[in-house]
Amino acid sequence: MAFDGLSEKLQNVFRNLRSKGALTEADVKAALREVKMALLEADVNFKVVKSFIKSVQERAVGQDVMTSLTPGQMVIKIVNEELVNLMGSETTEIALKPGNEITVIMMCGLQGAGKTTTAAKLAGKFKQKGRTPLLVACDVYRPAAIKQLQVNGEKQGVPVFSMGDGHSPVNIAKAAVESAKNNGQNIVILDTAGRLQVDDEMMQELVDIKEAVAVQQTILVVDAMTGQEAVNVSQTFHERINIDGVILTKLDGDSRGGAALSVRAVTGCPILYVGMGEKLSDLEQFYPDRMASRILGMGDVLSLIEKAEESVDLEKAEEMGKRLKKAEFNFSDYLEAINQMRNMGGLSSVLSMLPGMGLPKDLEVDDSVFKSTEAIIFSMTLEERNNPSILNPSRKRRIAKGAGVDISEVNRLVKQFEQMKKMMKQMPGMFGGKGRRRGGFKMPFGF
Repeated sequence: MAFDGLSEKLQNVFRNLRSKGALTEADVKAALREVKMALLEADVNFKVVKSFIKSVQERAVGQDVMTSLTPGQMVIKIVNEELVNLMGSETTEIALKPGNEITVIMMCGLQGAGKTTTAAKLAGKFKQKGRTPLLVACDVYRPAAIKQLQVNGEKQGVPVFSMGDGHSPVNIAKAAVESAKNNGQNIVILDTAGRLQVDDEMMQELVDIKEAVAVQQTILVVDAMTGQEAVNVSQTFHERINIDGVILTKLDGDSRGGAALSVRAVTGCPILYVGMGEKLSDLEQFYPDRMASRILGMGDVLSLIEKAEESVDLEKAEEMGKRLKKAEFNFSDYLEAINQMRNMGGLSSVLSMLPGMGLPKDLEVDDSVFKSTEAIIFSMTLEERNNPSILNPSRKRRIAKGAGVDISEVNRLVKQFEQMKKMMKQMPGMFGGKGRRRGGFKMPFGF
């Protein structure tokens, strides 16, 4: 995931600070030099890094910090606050017109940034909030762009307005707004065409659309994997057509994360959402404070809880929790736990949001191992799943043959299951035994 390298380096710096006890000004400056190098290696804009380090240093070498009982923690607190300021301080929502008034949102960006998919993801978010969105196919140049939007719209249960590729994007946009008025849709999302690079033709088309229809929000979609180039693209678009906000895609990829730390500071435009996967549900609201916590290895429990609320079957989770407390957790429950974990983005995603659970690069969790696990469990009889204690060597050989794996993998799974069972019994204590939030909601798997 993005920020993994940066997070690991920053945590090493702060670990050294905490171990020192009393700090000198030289200690702070040395630590900030390492922070500076880590940010530059993460592809954060040089001017942004320079300003950031200056702000932190001015606060960190003050009398209140240096004479504090925990100066190391105070420096970390300052870095966290400055990271939040850098990314925008407050969460920014897409501004929508009230009631059934139509809000026109124009999506723009370069080709390959994931604009069409993001438009469908966004439509799904609005639909969940009780709005009635309409997706509009304004990309008449890229082969299969219209079809892609129609397929994604169907998956989201959102209608798609299209006039084919024989009309101008301006006329399509105008007709779409009229269609929305006639059909009671209150959000119109225009999926415009991109290019391989910024050019006058693309920009003029966007200007023409904004002149033809009343666009309330112009949202730029940029690929976080392109690093500093994503920031340059954001700056150019903002100067040419005045964007209202940015959505960063592919933030779950092996990117260095510099775009997320630079876009707001360079353009002044807020980051609205971040794409965290390929599924149409993998679009997260951008919270500067939560992102700063993730970067510094402090976790993001609020986002984990919200993701669980959206993805987890609460009745099944409650029932599983009861069985867990009675030491009745079995392989059928294990299958259900895998399924619910997958719905939440996978084990790697969940661990990345828990405080102190950031994984080193050489210890990444590969969620594909669950496929082998599922094959083994599906090869068990219902009796074996529900009562693992009866798994003798002959049963294990039959299961291994049915799953197409070596018997050692079956033995490993049984051992891991027993270890996991013990670990999950201890989890309620780790979370204070309650884990409740908003209306008695409990974390998944009885946590």
